[in-house]
Amino acid sequence: MGRVQDKVALVIGAGSIGPGWGNGKAASVLYAREGAKVFAVDRDPVAAEETAAIIRDEGGDGTAHGADITDEAAVERAIDGCLAAYGRIDILHNNVGIVEVGGVTEISTDDWDRVMAVNLRGMFLTCRGALPHMVAGGGGAIVNVSSIAGIRWTGIPYITYSTTKGAVLPFTRSIALEYAARNIRANAILPGLLNTPMIREPLKDAYGDGDIDEMVRVRDAQCPMGHMGDAWDVAYAALYLASDEAKYVTGTELVVDGGLTATCV
Repeated sequence: MGRVQDKVALVIGAGSIGPGWGNGKAASVLYAREGAKVFAVDRDPVAAEETAAIIRDEGGDGTAHGADITDEAAVERAIDGCLAAYGRIDILHNNVGIVEVGGVTEISTDDWDRVMAVNLRGMFLTCRGALPHMVAGGGGAIVNVSSIAGIRWTGIPYITYSTTKGAVLPFTRSIALEYAARNIRANAILPGLLNTPMIREPLKDAYGDGDIDEMVRVRDAQCPMGHMGDAWDVAYAALYLASDEAKYVTGTELVVDGGLTATCV
């Protein structure tokens, strides 16, 4: 216990899109269980409050905040809110990401721009806003959630998702190297196939012809371990990267995929 004791974690995308545990929700609760104060930001303020309430019910310190992270002013308000609540930012966890199924000839310009805004612009805005405060506070850790879709073909044509998740990697490395001498670490997590609320509606037609159970069966069968991972697998990876145990780890890409990418040449 106490792996991030007394640190302040600003978690972007801290709510869950549906019942169960999404990556941001699990990471938020795990940070709190390990001693952090958590400022939980989500586009859906009800989802953010659900996460913060779980933290408080377990005896932790959690504050919810609703914000559209594609909106520059909203991001500034979220960062100001975290500073007002807790006085500092030690951990910035960027979990926001949306999926739009479609290949290059199927995706509209509006869909392309929307996914770029959510998956990339939002991360840029949160990092740009938080970094000066992290430097002023003596350092910190940034954890950006990417995906194996950014480095491998996973069998689904979602070019906007794979492009944006791929771009997270050089973005993260650039921050890691620029800020290494200022005690800021930045790392990316690349989850593989996960069974979380996020996959159910966007991917049920792509995998299971509308049948969620079939979609889960097919995705489980793709994984060398015979099953998908879950949000806690990503949360524990994030906890390590955010903690002082990873004090000499920066600019890296931590794959959490049950061996799936190891099967791809």
